[in-house]
Amino acid sequence: MTKIVDPVRFSDHFGIDPRQLAAAGVLDPSLNADTGLFIDPLLMVGSQHDEVCVGALATYEAHFTTVIRLLRAAKAPGDVPWRNALRHMSFPEFRGTCLGYGGQSVSGSGSGNDMTGRLIETAKTIVDLGVDDPDLFVAMALFEEGFGPDRISDMTTNIILGDLLRFNERILAGLAVPCEMTTTQLRNGRTYEAALPVNPYVKGGAPIVLVPTDILRDLPIATDGSEVAEVASKNEEIRMRLNGQIAELWTRKTWQDKGKVRAWALSGKDAFETLLETVRAVRPESYDLAGDPRGEIFWRRIAATLADQEPFPMQVPPRLDMAGVVSVVAQIIEQFRFLIEDRRLSEELFHGGKPRPEKAAQRLFFAVAYAYCKANNLDLTPEAETGNGPVDFKVSVGFAARVLVEIKLSTNGKLVKGYTRQLEKYKTAEETLRGYYVVLDVGQMGEKGESLIAIRNAATSRGEAISEIFFVDGQRRTSASKL
Repeated sequence: MTKIVDPVRFSDHFGIDPRQLAAAGVLDPSLNADTGLFIDPLLMVGSQHDEVCVGALATYEAHFTTVIRLLRAAKAPGDVPWRNALRHMSFPEFRGTCLGYGGQSVSGSGSGNDMTGRLIETAKTIVDLGVDDPDLFVAMALFEEGFGPDRISDMTTNIILGDLLRFNERILAGLAVPCEMTTTQLRNGRTYEAALPVNPYVKGGAPIVLVPTDILRDLPIATDGSEVAEVASKNEEIRMRLNGQIAELWTRKTWQDKGKVRAWALSGKDAFETLLETVRAVRPESYDLAGDPRGEIFWRRIAATLADQEPFPMQVPPRLDMAGVVSVVAQIIEQFRFLIEDRRLSEELFHGGKPRPEKAAQRLFFAVAYAYCKANNLDLTPEAETGNGPVDFKVSVGFAARVLVEIKLSTNGKLVKGYTRQLEKYKTAEETLRGYYVVLDVGQMGEKGESLIAIRNAATSRGEAISEIFFVDGQRRTSASKL
């Protein structure tokens, strides 16, 4: 279960202006919480950095050309070429980039022995079809179970780590960052030496490897089935190569069935090459860090700067018992409402005129709460594990004083159900008596607000304990200059 408690950005820790990193085309990672972005090998060819578009691309293609040669020579599982191919396909997780799905950590799982074995078996089948394109290993992510964005990112990082270190050597030369000579030995036996900054938030210390922003995506092309399906449905040349029955695979709904996609892709050389062409036809764009459409980055900036930009004299209760924690949480929610409605923080809820995902709104609340609670000795735990699934926030001091907060968008189709079931279950699991249900109205509220109020009123009239509801107007405001 992922948790974010006390995020520390690279720029904050080393005292660097974040704009300096942005100008260099480098991600400003959090050192103690993974960023939900991934290295996409299909973006390397368009990178502005020679270490990537020339060096890393050549390294990547040479690596998989070798694997293909070994698989072509393999006659049976376990023979020498097969074992050598397995060795080349061992991609342990590399935590130095601070990327992935981790929460209060920068560690992941990498590719284990079982996963590696399955990948080799599938790759052997594809090679035996006559396919010799190095990108076949990326395309496999569309139908191979467990081969998701974090695996692709781990795979690519392991292969091009030497080129990434050369990139870091150039970038770090222009930054006033202390570095130490480090030796990195991956579990597959490869060893690298480089002068790198050290991450003090990783147990035992670990080197930090900065990553170019132009090879990062929120989901690698080869794992985003919706984009691939859309390209297939709109690309006439590809459609002409698919008969009516197979064309059904390219709908967004059916594409989620990896078993059907796998059966088709492995049915022949033409089928797999069509798959490869479709993957490559997806527009190869890196993640828009400036616009941040999925809300992966913006909240970290707000968490670090909000208290200075919008000072909030919180009334700290004399005791941080249940009543004290409830008082603090109520103040945080009210300040959150004030910032959204009166300080135009509502702009952070949108990208391109459309609401960001609900997760982005939850992170925004975390940023606000974190900024104002840091000095008050409160344990603010997003996505705390309760045993029934993730609750958005748990604010607590010790065991006896715990308050839960759920953040929901009005666009959520399960808004009413979430109030009646989800939060009450979490309260039972956490043995707490107080909870808040914060609803951000970003449109499409309909009758959901009235339904929530009716449920709350009915429960109150029966004398039942039920979570308080806060409605926040998250609609975009007209700027002051236009009033």
